[in-house]
This record gives sequence, C-alpha cells and structure tokens, in this order.
Amino acid sequence: MASSVRTLAAQSLPATLAVPQARSHTRASASAHSARSHLASALPLHFARKHALTGVAKGAHRSARSMKRSMTVRVEANAEVPDGSVSLVLLAGGVGKRMGAAIPKQYLPLRGKPIATYSLITFSKMKEFGEVIVVCDPSYREVFENLKLTSDLPIKFALPGKERQDSVFNGLQEISLEASLVAVHDSARPLVTRAEVTAVLKDAMEVGAAVLGVQCKATIKEASADGMVVKTLDRSTLWEMHTPQVIRPQLLRDGYRLVAEKGFAVTDDVSIVEFLGAPVKITKGSYENLKVTTPEDLLIAERLLDERALKKINV
Repeated sequence: MASSVRTLAAQSLPATLAVPQARSHTRASASAHSARSHLASALPLHFARKHALTGVAKGAHRSARSMKRSMTVRVEANAEVPDGSVSLVLLAGGVGKRMGAAIPKQYLPLRGKPIATYSLITFSKMKEFGEVIVVCDPSYREVFENLKLTSDLPIKFALPGKERQDSVFNGLQEISLEASLVAVHDSARPLVTRAEVTAVLKDAMEVGAAVLGVQCKATIKEASADGMVVKTLDRSTLWEMHTPQVIRPQLLRDGYRLVAEKGFAVTDDVSIVEFLGAPVKITKGSYENLKVTTPEDLLIAERLLDERALKKINV
C-alpha cells in the first residue's frame, strides 16, 4: 500500500510527531510514577461505548473541518532505532472464549511452552527493547517471572482492562518516560519473527506509527444488518492487521485523550492514531504471524514451528 504525506492541524499535532525523538533507556526514571499518576487522573480507564461506527466517522470529519491551520508532517529518513529505546506492552489478559479451554488461550502449551512466552523470548533477543510490560491477570505473572531469558530485559506488570484499549492504556502507564517507541503485541501471536519486528520498528521510527499487516486473500463483501450484500470491496486495497503495532508514546497518549473525549471504541492501537489524523504505515508482514484463537490455529502453529525447526529458522 502506497504511503502518502498528510497535512495535520498545528494545534492537534503532537510535538513528537513533528520532531522525532530517540533516546535509549533501560529502566523507568524516578519521575515516571508522578507523571503516570497525573496522566491517569486525566484519562478514564473505561471508555464510553455509545458511538456507533457512523458516529465515529462523523466525529472525525467534524474535527477535520474545524482545523484552522495546517502543517506538513516531517519524518526522519533512514531513522535508526537506538538500543534499549523500545518499550514492549505484551497483552496477555484475554479470556479466549473461542478456544473453549479451561485456561486462557495464551497460556495453553505449544510444543511444551505457554503460547505467550514465544513472542517474549523473540523480543528479548532484540537489542532495541529496553523493557517489557506484561498486561495480565496477577495469577499468571509467574509464567513470565519464571521464564529464563537470554537477556536481562526488565519485566513489569499491569492489570488488564475491560476492553483491549483499556489494557493497552494500563500498560502505557508503566513504560519508561525515555522510551522512543512503544510496541504493542498480542501474546497469542507466538510466531512473529525478528525480521518482521525490525522492519516495523524502523517504519514507526520514520513515520510515527506502523503496524504489521498482510493483504487480504479472501473476497470481502459489505452487508446490511439483514445480511444482504451492499457491495464487494476492492480486495487489493484491504489489509489484515497484525501485531506488533508500534507508535511513538506521546502520539499514543494524545490519541487516548481524543478517544476519551469523543467516547470512541477501537479494536487496534493504530486506530487511535488515525483518529488524530496522523499517518500510519503498514509494514508488510507474514501470514505465519497468526493469532491462535481456535484449536485449528493451535495445530497450524505447531506445524509451522516444526517446519521452522527443520529449516533452522531463528525466530
């Protein structure tokens, strides 16, 4: 999908979007707690759900019409991601009802290890990451505390929220104030590779927000409430979103303020950035980065792991 330069209102453009920041960190600074407390008091953890999609679209158009001044977003060409400058928010608080198991799907064993640990091990091998915030129920913290990583990546915890966006918000409160990027990943996607992560981090550093995605294979039709076909969508323009989704922290905070103000409900993180009118880059990913949500998905993941082992692919 071709990328383009957008124009944004100067009054709504986050400072970190206009002038990219890049600082390395290993642990949160001493002032992080007070800053997080201030932000938490300004934003609700549970967001209103009264807006339908039509209302969301109209609200976004009204915001665009109200812009009085505009400026062109400046991006940083060939941006490098400093070592230790990325905070990972690993979402591991889902219930996983579709799996029909006694425990949440992300803790089911995949070739002898909990599904949620695979991606964490992958991220821990990457020098760009300086910390991980695991969003999970306290009863599952030991899964991550007892995990033997090859690096000394600091692990912190946050509580899951009622909806996905609430869980991401809770994790965002725990990241280092010196993080240049925050990467949000679904722990039920165990097969993401370092090559994919490296690519999406680079795109986010250049643009401000990036997400792994793959082009849709199936024909997609828009339907009415009674199941009648309205139209067939152009498949060549449709992308399925994966994770990680990588965003500059201040840009994500600004997006949450708008989401709280407008009562928007979102199902992925870059949608929050879209509401700001800021650009989002789709980084081409792999169809193997599947989300394990059904027993069939688990079987596919096992087969892919076996194939990688035979090919000696280092994920």
